[in-house]
Amino acid sequence: MTDRPIYLDHQATTPLDPRVLDAMMPFLTDQFGNPGSAHAYGQAASRAVSTARRHVAHLIGAKNPVEIVFTSGATEANHLAIVGGALATRPHGGHVVTTTIEHKAVLAACQYLVDHHGYTCTRVDVDSHGSVRPDDVIAALKPDTVMVSVMHANNEIGTIQRIEAIAEVVHHRRILMHTDAAQSAGYGLVDTSGLDADFVSLSAHKLYGPKGIGALFVRGRTRLTALQTGGGQERGLRAGTLNVPAIVGFGAAAALITSDAVTSNGEIRALRDRLAQRLCDAIPGVTVNGHPRRRLPGNLSITLPTVEAADLLDHMPTLAASTGSACNTGSAEPSHVLTAIGLSRAAARRTLRLGLGRATTGSEIDLALKTIVGGAAAHPLMACTSVGGTDQHL
Repeated sequence: MTDRPIYLDHQATTPLDPRVLDAMMPFLTDQFGNPGSAHAYGQAASRAVSTARRHVAHLIGAKNPVEIVFTSGATEANHLAIVGGALATRPHGGHVVTTTIEHKAVLAACQYLVDHHGYTCTRVDVDSHGSVRPDDVIAALKPDTVMVSVMHANNEIGTIQRIEAIAEVVHHRRILMHTDAAQSAGYGLVDTSGLDADFVSLSAHKLYGPKGIGALFVRGRTRLTALQTGGGQERGLRAGTLNVPAIVGFGAAAALITSDAVTSNGEIRALRDRLAQRLCDAIPGVTVNGHPRRRLPGNLSITLPTVEAADLLDHMPTLAASTGSACNTGSAEPSHVLTAIGLSRAAARRTLRLGLGRATTGSEIDLALKTIVGGAAAHPLMACTSVGGTDQHL
């Protein structure tokens, strides 16, 4: 029996923490009640959901747990925020602003408004680090703009945006602000008070929780049109019987992030920087993508000098990594994120995404380094580009 591959794809998904599974198990067996039922089983489930809601709210600094609306994941949360928020403000013919590096779920939600509700959409460009300039967002605003959606941290290159600077301008114009924080919440980097966004999307499986559960933070009395109607669950914003085991797991994972993030982030960042520097030393011509300081602790996006990343991964079965977003797997087109930051189509295809997590070890990093260097050894090499600096804590 062979050993399992080294897992360096934590931006795609994270392994379920055993402590999270332990918290979920009673609600997969004996505690099976519907939280909408008035009897003892239902009351136990309802209490568990309330506890989980408090943990998720605490993770992102939400003042009131009622501001957390559970969904099936970040994709649904993005659609609920963008489509539901826009339609609650202007049912037809408005304008939304987003960026060229957003997750496909956000771009699709904006396009839905264009296709079905007569909206227009502006996609703001980013710089070579993947940073959004607040002035460019300001320039894109129109009299009929109702929503701005800018992701907090990018899932491919790890760049963290200054959402608070964008939100300040947006709110001055009385425009709604949404941010997809699916990637950054797992590092405890989301503070809704500081970000000042009206909507924040979250995903449990990006923070060592179960798949199939996410949440949308809806600030205070912000208006939102439900996209799914029925029994009136989640304040009437998201109908359907609550997935209690998954919600409990989400809450348990959020509580662990809240207590462990500072320590684990430092350890992950140190391993990431070690891998980045050693790859650069060993393979001249490697470039590191993303902001040199404002980036996720566990993200490393590198462009190789000659070999295509997909070909390299095909010959490295002992390493589980990615050429880009897992949501783009199977696409013949290069990553829209990488081309947006100025990479050529050829360079985008030579780009490898390595995502470290809190269980990643130093020995795994050393073995991954050896594997990548060995796989690229047959290709001609060029001069090296520096890695950058230490992450800035936001």
